[in-house]
Amino acid sequence: MSRRSDEELEAATLLSGEDTLEEPRAPDTSESRTLLRRLGLSFFLFGLINNVLYVIILSAALDLVPPSTPKGIIAFCNIFPALVAKLGWPYLLKGRIRYARRLVGCTAISVSGMLVVALFDSLYMRLLGICLASFSSGLGELTFLQLSTRYHPPSVAGHSVGYFASGTGGAGLAGAFLWWELRGLGVLPFVIPITYFFILPRPDQFAGRSFSPEDEDGLDNAPLTASYTALPRDDEDAAPRGSDPETAIKAPISLSMEDKWRLAKPMLTKYMLPLFCVYLFEYTINQGISPTLVYPVPTRETHWFMSLFIHSIRDYYPLWQLVYQSTVFLSRSSISLGLPPLPGRLLSLPAIVQGAILTTLALESAAGLFGDAHPGLSFALVFLLVSIEGICGGLAYVNVFYRVNQEKHDSTTADAERAKQEREFRIGSIGLADSAGILMASLLAVPTEIELCRAQVARGKVFCQSL
Repeated sequence: MSRRSDEELEAATLLSGEDTLEEPRAPDTSESRTLLRRLGLSFFLFGLINNVLYVIILSAALDLVPPSTPKGIIAFCNIFPALVAKLGWPYLLKGRIRYARRLVGCTAISVSGMLVVALFDSLYMRLLGICLASFSSGLGELTFLQLSTRYHPPSVAGHSVGYFASGTGGAGLAGAFLWWELRGLGVLPFVIPITYFFILPRPDQFAGRSFSPEDEDGLDNAPLTASYTALPRDDEDAAPRGSDPETAIKAPISLSMEDKWRLAKPMLTKYMLPLFCVYLFEYTINQGISPTLVYPVPTRETHWFMSLFIHSIRDYYPLWQLVYQSTVFLSRSSISLGLPPLPGRLLSLPAIVQGAILTTLALESAAGLFGDAHPGLSFALVFLLVSIEGICGGLAYVNVFYRVNQEKHDSTTADAERAKQEREFRIGSIGLADSAGILMASLLAVPTEIELCRAQVARGKVFCQSL
């Protein structure tokens, strides 16, 4: 019997009332642990592969364009297409998400962007490749965060978000190390569809299972407003199995712009503003200030520790990026490592700390807080502040998306499909904030880098001109 015939038979069975809800199963079984491991691995790989192109291109910014090109131009081309994706898909498109179709499209665009960057030496062609990679990365991030809302109970959904955030942090380290090895291959994006089709467990495999006491008590977690739904693996598999039979036979449901504004409005100051500020400060530092934080090349006799990492003036910027990416990975992995999430009232704290770090590093670059005679002290200060910057950025990212994923919502409708689309929109709409912050930072980074370099030259420090 064909798949469609099976689905029609199943729908008929549901309509006849012969199918009953499954009783909760024991939480501590080997099968449950295996499902969680597969889910964690899948979302870690999703985050890792989806973001690695973005990080590779930014880490190689000095090698992609002529030395005279401000790094902010790279950042602009690497984020504006992602912003378009994060704005267009959740806010403008309507109806059910076709996950398989989206991920195959993201893979094709990623491969195209990678090949364009690797095969062409023209500045404009490389900028085109960066734009393609950015669009694919933005749409992919949006899709995987929305995909996490399809899993229940709430602890499983939070598990998927935690591992996805950890994977995005790991992409920073992988991208910084693997640029030269991967730029001519273009095969890495194929890991995403392979993982999706062959490793990722379907949401209905978690139905009726309890994985933590919170799942049983229902405290501090989003209620299960929709029945467990098997994720469609292709476009034909549109009718959700094991769902409310009315969902399978009703006309397509979609959220209106009024519905989306109603859902997004409460999250503007609670989630979007802190995330926007964190990324605005963070990427202004990374693209506008960090390139100017250069000092004399150390010798073993004077600064043996610095000499282990710095062999030329051009080594400072990649080092700051490596320190930043390492601490981002650790902080984005906090939930997957079992650490408790930040309390909701402290979600704005990382942004406040980032603002203080930006001010301090700008003063260090322009005036030299310890003077030019003490490069060792300046190096230690920058190393510490860049580390804290990465920690704050990673904590903001993982905790905002985790909180949105786990937040309770009062459902205004009993319709299962509509409830699923509302959860998907809520978490998908947040991504607009970080991309907008990065875009604004890329615009600020160009004049910031130029003015800081001028300030250094005015006091006789000309290292920034040789980069």
